[in-house]
Amino acid sequence: MEKLLADRTAKIDASGIRKVFALAQSLENPVNLSIGQPDFDVPDELKSAAIEAIKGGLNKYSMSAGDDALRNKIAARLSDGIGWDKPNVMITSGVSGGLLLCFLSLINPGDEVIIPDPYFVIYKHIVNMLGGKCVFIDTYPDFDLPVEAISEAITEKTKLIIINSPCNPTGKVYSSEKLEKLAEVASKKGVPVMSDEIYEEFSYDQDCPTIASYYDKTLILGGFGKAYAMTGWRLGYAAVSDAMAELLEQMVKIQQYTFVCPPTPFQQAAIAALDYDISPMVDKYRHKRDLVYNGLKDKFEVSLPQGAFYAFVKAPGGSATEFVAKAIKNNCLIIPGNVFSEKDTHFRLSYAASDEDIEKGIAILRKLAE
Repeated sequence: MEKLLADRTAKIDASGIRKVFALAQSLENPVNLSIGQPDFDVPDELKSAAIEAIKGGLNKYSMSAGDDALRNKIAARLSDGIGWDKPNVMITSGVSGGLLLCFLSLINPGDEVIIPDPYFVIYKHIVNMLGGKCVFIDTYPDFDLPVEAISEAITEKTKLIIINSPCNPTGKVYSSEKLEKLAEVASKKGVPVMSDEIYEEFSYDQDCPTIASYYDKTLILGGFGKAYAMTGWRLGYAAVSDAMAELLEQMVKIQQYTFVCPPTPFQQAAIAALDYDISPMVDKYRHKRDLVYNGLKDKFEVSLPQGAFYAFVKAPGGSATEFVAKAIKNNCLIIPGNVFSEKDTHFRLSYAASDEDIEKGIAILRKLAE
């Protein structure tokens, strides 16, 4: 056997985030500011809903598109929020599952996908694996939505524009004005938009608008893992208007042959989650955000994160990889920015951690900056 592996495996590398996650398991009591995983547990009421579903025998396959009650509840919520008439909804195995289904349904070899840089790590690697071409649009230094640059980058090969607000890794929340302008550009050129809204609940200083309010050729990807600490339950959703119904049909079809269906008992917990108030947790994360920003702003170049639970900080000395290596040697785990970017100038810090660990991490980083 001359060659075992498919060529596509060479187009991706092991996740830099997971590498640091694995490293955390080998260190003794590290200050872990690397992983975007809530530091609170699933609320007891939602645990009970999952347990009751399991005890009640809801352990078999659901429909590939997901439980009707959950889909209808999400659809009603979207109708109220963005004005879509009877949104089409499917339940996915996490937002990452939704991303894969979307890309498998849309991207042919040679197709171009426009992605603001910095970006969530999965976008680049799946597009590359499918033979697509990532067209990165620089958003440094303020990380705002670069509408004009996106417009100039659209070609006949452009298949999709991706936006992520609140953004991982920068914490940026795009304004209604910027989203409306992008909607005008996308509509004029007939390019669909995929809006990754997994962090929509974590917007600290303003409402978190969606481009779907202005553009019906939008695919919304949302989920339950971050807001309700269900990261290991792998539960998300995809939603479109009738203008994009064909895409969702294909995503459901591909789900039949890949994920099969989302986890059945956890869908019952998700139904309960949609009525659960997480505002106290959002308030705590706003406090954590302020701890990080106020602790670093006089030593580092850092923008105030508006949402999610990350800060994207400029590394002193120019190389984020070198700075992160120093931080890890000092028992503080952070992620180099080149995991999320075509540049290596910043590092990502997650404040989904205890206040104590945040304060320890700030002290270590400040010392390194000096």
